[in-house]
Amino acid sequence: MSAYLEWLEDLNKRDSRVRAVLRRSLAFDPGAFPAAYPYVEPFLKDEDSHWRRQVHYLVAALWATHWKAARTGTALPIGVVVAQHQLMSGSASTERRFIALLDADTDELPYRLRQMVDLLKDQAIDFGALLADLLRWHAPDKRIQNQWARQFFRTLQKDTDLPEESETEEESV
Repeated sequence: MSAYLEWLEDLNKRDSRVRAVLRRSLAFDPGAFPAAYPYVEPFLKDEDSHWRRQVHYLVAALWATHWKAARTGTALPIGVVVAQHQLMSGSASTERRFIALLDADTDELPYRLRQMVDLLKDQAIDFGALLADLLRWHAPDKRIQNQWARQFFRTLQKDTDLPEESETEEESV
């Protein structure tokens, strides 16, 4: 777990209002809800990057909305969790939502993530990995989006009857 999420968990143990305030902050642009400042700003300290600040507020709000006291299971990366949800639910719309998330720009990302986290309410999400990934969301090579896509489609493939490529097929490519 990242130091930031440990910080939030510690705050939550001392005062359960933390989650309520952070959940409420989802109704605003990340970092635009003054009541959330006391829970995020002390961790950010001298951070000047607008994107880094937004991501920390967004992840805190998503963590708060997803938090459950008795959650069990290993927290997994979001691509794996979305694939597992699709396999369990059988819903074809899950993949469409996930692809829309992968294609989200800065303005759409909070909305798309909020939808996805709400959909995954019963699964354990690795919010530390989510934070690290979102901080690199704007990489020109779309490294994070590609990583999430690999996680998603490889997890789906594990539970299908698709044949593995043979060595001769790989060599001819």
